[in-house]
Amino acid sequence: MIGDIIGQPGRRAVRQLLPDLRQELSLDMVVANGENTAGGFGITLETAEELLDSGVDILTSGNHIWDQKEIIPHMDEGLPLIRPANYPDAPGRGYLVQDGVMVLNLMGRVFMPTLDCPFRTATAVLAEAEAEHSPQVIIVDFHAEATSEKQGLGWYLDGRVSAVLGTHTHVGTVDARILPKGTAFLTDVGMTGPFNSVIGSDTDAVLDRFLTGLPQRLSVARGPVILNSVLIEVDDGTGKALSIQRIDRMVD
Repeated sequence: MIGDIIGQPGRRAVRQLLPDLRQELSLDMVVANGENTAGGFGITLETAEELLDSGVDILTSGNHIWDQKEIIPHMDEGLPLIRPANYPDAPGRGYLVQDGVMVLNLMGRVFMPTLDCPFRTATAVLAEAEAEHSPQVIIVDFHAEATSEKQGLGWYLDGRVSAVLGTHTHVGTVDARILPKGTAFLTDVGMTGPFNSVIGSDTDAVLDRFLTGLPQRLSVARGPVILNSVLIEVDDGTGKALSIQRIDRMVD
């Protein structure tokens, strides 16, 4: 799972690093959060296809999924891009099953837009998927702000999914672990974007916003790029996680 990919620098880093990572780590599937790939805000068909051509299998998203309106018609046309399942009556899909692996996207509600309950949505979606697909391996991208909400969902789904991986804050955490019933958990994967930045954005613009309180257009920063990701090994017979480790790489 690759953390939130930020603009052109993030896309370029994925294109440069992922082919070797797939071979080095013998990866069966790559999931990436792509909601910030178009100039830092949203995703377009072009940026989605660039990531898929670079070796990503499934794209997840979050609160910025609607920023680029042009992507909306493609979300129901087979593109392996999902949006949070707890958006009520929204275009697109909240989960995708590919090669026997289910990827579910959810969004938190603490300090975020008010959506349907991610906990109850998860239960409903898992019941639906069990009836229709019976996937053994289930990966959850929980796009949320609050660490407590992310950890809460991890414990709520422990033993019911293979992994709960947080995204959205763009700051990777160091609490990778396997919960008692076999679910791999990480509060936040982090981002794939400019290292010398404020969560991917140009530092001067962000500081002006903090110092003046005035609206300030943010742009993607430049310079070296960090790729934050996490590697999960799952027993495909039981769906239980066997190991979890952070994979972080820097590229010019």
